[in-house]
Amino acid sequence: MFTNLFSHFPPAVERGEQETFEDLLRRPDVRIERIISTGQASPPDFWYSQPQGEWVMVVQGSAGLQLEHEAQEWILRAGDFINLPAQVRHRVNWTSRDEPTIWLAVHYDLPGDQDG
Repeated sequence: MFTNLFSHFPPAVERGEQETFEDLLRRPDVRIERIISTGQASPPDFWYSQPQGEWVMVVQGSAGLQLEHEAQEWILRAGDFINLPAQVRHRVNWTSRDEPTIWLAVHYDLPGDQDG
């Protein structure tokens, strides 16, 4: 199926009411997801910790990403990406309110792949 990463936003995103997570591709060892944020952030004191690795890129907008054991907040802008190995605790401190922040996330769990 042909589509465009910058189109077909759910109505709640168009109104800036909620963040959305949409699978673009799902296979046994990889999942590619489009995330659209409109000013959302992780709840206070909440940390994501996932059983799979996640390579994530900001395609549009910007966000502040925090890794649990780092004092520095990583500012991600369009084109910036980071690899988060499995079980790395992280949170989103903020996302742009000026425009939707579109993330492309690749979740992976490849047997024998420890480095990501």
